[in-house]
Amino acid sequence: MKHPGLKYLSGGLIAAALAIASAPSHAETLRLLTWGSYAPQQVIDLFEKKYPDIDVQVTFSNNEDMIAKLRATGGAGYDLVQPSHDRVYGAQEQFNIYKPMDLSKIDTSVFEPKLLDAVKANTTIDGKVYAVPDQWGTSGLLVNKAKAPDAKRWGDLCDAKYKGHTSMRLKRTILLGMAFDMGMDPFALYSDKTKYQDMLDKVTAKLIACKTIVKTYWKGGDDLAALMLSGEVYISDSWDSTAYKLYSQNHDIVFVPPETGALAWIDTFALPRRGEADDAAYKWINFVLQPDIVPMMSAASGAAIAVKNGISMMPADKRAAAQAAFTQKDLDNLKFFANIPPGIEELEGKALDKINAASSQ
Repeated sequence: MKHPGLKYLSGGLIAAALAIASAPSHAETLRLLTWGSYAPQQVIDLFEKKYPDIDVQVTFSNNEDMIAKLRATGGAGYDLVQPSHDRVYGAQEQFNIYKPMDLSKIDTSVFEPKLLDAVKANTTIDGKVYAVPDQWGTSGLLVNKAKAPDAKRWGDLCDAKYKGHTSMRLKRTILLGMAFDMGMDPFALYSDKTKYQDMLDKVTAKLIACKTIVKTYWKGGDDLAALMLSGEVYISDSWDSTAYKLYSQNHDIVFVPPETGALAWIDTFALPRRGEADDAAYKWINFVLQPDIVPMMSAASGAAIAVKNGISMMPADKRAAAQAAFTQKDLDNLKFFANIPPGIEELEGKALDKINAASSQ
């Protein structure tokens, strides 16, 4: 005769087995490698509510770090990354870290055509597209119009009449902007390192001479905001998103697209070559481009989303700042960053080191 407890145990095991069989499968993880503020928690929560079988895991990064991480693993470790549109082609050619996008799985009709075309032009290899746009913005001038009403050129950062009241960030953007201001097109020189170095030498000399004018070199957006709001600095190079945030606090502080054209970047979506959750990645892309999600994304980053009428979908304060900054002529004059060939950033790094080390006397 069987022990009565065995019947109970057997029934319990059966019940447990049935419960396991009927439970949903273990959630899939979408490993997102992106910029700070590009994956706000509010949006993640809404996404996971819509797709309860997907967990979003976010790692914040930047262009150089994204490439380094994917290069080290051969494109493994992440399922969706967000490099800028000029950092995809070269990295793929050198390191083979991405896989082509399946555009049939993305609602490309929502994109601003000019931005989609720009990304396609920069990220198409052997007829295959390796990225689509997400957020975009520009670099140009941040100006206190009450103090410097006529400022409109990169060169104004080095104008003696603003001595002690200008600032800049010693990164490649200032090299490129000043080159355009001096009548050179750095992107057209990318293919010839000798000519590019000659351009860098001229820009370097200009920026070393400029050190007697510059009050300080800012490192982050908070540094720059403090300098502008205090009135210490009248003009600086800046991302437009920083200007939008400050405009709500002081309407005299505006973004000014330089007359040679603001430098335009587009941060993209790209699939790592050995990513393991492509379907989840496509779901995230389509989700964050929806009309009800776009304002949340824009509010978090301060940038415009690369959808049709993206500026009009920004939060009211940032929309007002963007509309105060750009005319249609300015938008037509954008200088989109070009693909960076191997070796160019090394040359730029040496130029920046030389400027940084030079005496300001």
